[in-house]
Amino acid sequence: MPTSNPTWTRTAYLFWSALGARAYPRLVWLVRAPSWLLQEPPLPLLGIAAFVLVYRTFGAPPAFEGFVVLGGTMSAFWLNVLWSMGAQLYWERDAGNLELYIIAPAPMMAILAGMALGGICTTLVRATVILLAGSIIFDVHLGHPETSWLAVAGVFVVTLLALYGLGMCFASAFLLWGREAWHTVHLLQEPVYLLSGVNYPLRYLGQPTAWAASLIPMSLGIDALRQLLFPPEQAVGFLPVPAELALLTVLTIAYLILARWLLAVLEKKARAEGRLILKQH
Repeated sequence: MPTSNPTWTRTAYLFWSALGARAYPRLVWLVRAPSWLLQEPPLPLLGIAAFVLVYRTFGAPPAFEGFVVLGGTMSAFWLNVLWSMGAQLYWERDAGNLELYIIAPAPMMAILAGMALGGICTTLVRATVILLAGSIIFDVHLGHPETSWLAVAGVFVVTLLALYGLGMCFASAFLLWGREAWHTVHLLQEPVYLLSGVNYPLRYLGQPTAWAASLIPMSLGIDALRQLLFPPEQAVGFLPVPAELALLTVLTIAYLILARWLLAVLEKKARAEGRLILKQH
């Protein structure tokens, strides 16, 4: 009696091979072009500095300066989701690579997962530089005696899973929308900074708006991290951390299922109509 299913083994091998192959270029880029560490992190620091100075001018509690530094750090992942995940397949079609993805025996989900893994690794380095530089320049201290760093790590990981699951949905949806993908990326960039509470507590948006903003994983993730990294009297949380973690888990599952469905629609459209791989002028 065989101990394993050859078909399942081959599928698993293709999945992980495609995932590693798609993540490899983004990981190697970290080593081959280290100059980006001197070019990209300073730009977000300018926006962080503006809000920190505004808070200091109006005499806001010092915790709000930490809110801005943490929010600016997490916003790096949102930009990566939009530009390196959402618009990626659209760019791959223009580069002539999309047809190779469609006809490859490996599942498209593995290709998107590889893009997500590579994006997380590169953005994690960028976010760490922003966090360290912001904390040192503005004298921000994250964490307090009761902080559970294991809980912080858990919330951070689940937030990234939900965020990049949404990015997988964007990758397929933007490609299906065609030329509107570029405009959609720009449309989703700035309003999310307002709705996600990057620079202020999510609770200040009001209950209806805050609940709507909770569909963006970054909103719940930043709010939960603030509650863990700052004392309870300063955190100004929207929901208790366990509730936000549960919602993030639900969003992760929902967005991955939606991403898989959108990929199935995309592959069916590509094979039946043969239009997705054509450039639009």
